[in-house]
Amino acid sequence: MWSWDITKLKDPVKGTWLCLYVILDIYSRAVVGWTVAYRESAALAERLIRQTVRKQGIPRDRLTLHADRGAAMKAKAVIELLADLGVTRSHSRPQQSNDNPFSEAQFKTLKYHHTFPDRFRSIQDARAFCRAFFGWYNTEHRHSGLALMTPHQVHYGDTAAICAARQAVLDEGHRRHPERFVRKPPEAPAPPAAVWINPPAEPKAS
Repeated sequence: MWSWDITKLKDPVKGTWLCLYVILDIYSRAVVGWTVAYRESAALAERLIRQTVRKQGIPRDRLTLHADRGAAMKAKAVIELLADLGVTRSHSRPQQSNDNPFSEAQFKTLKYHHTFPDRFRSIQDARAFCRAFFGWYNTEHRHSGLALMTPHQVHYGDTAAICAARQAVLDEGHRRHPERFVRKPPEAPAPPAAVWINPPAEPKAS
């Protein structure tokens, strides 16, 4: 499942904005597609979604794409594209501001990063910044929700090997100094087995 959203970036002219479109894989938190444009546009969103689906090699009827209820997200061109690609649409519930939490959290990471400028000098400057930032975010940023693994490590299936290597180090530490572990031997944390935007309701006890 992917999530996508648009956030505004300050451009050189006070009171005007650039639009950053970002597509995020919610399980791995990897940014799989992005673009910076002068405006919010269904045509630009359509192009980005099409290119990202092809780049990631997503087969038909395997992907759900979640978004809020903005104009670009609900545009006819985007709806028809998703149908053509065999992608299931998902939208935030009406008047629910927290139904797209993964995209919102990623935007917060972006805008609170120490290198994020107060204002970009040009659209080229914004694109260069995002290219560097998303490269760092995907391959170096150790995500607290991913057991301190990077999004790309989870996205490309490296978690089992990493967990095994971490566990080997912990096991050796326990072997050498068992007195340091009072309750039980240490266990290497792993990323969650499943991730949901709105978890299914648990069946009620009869």
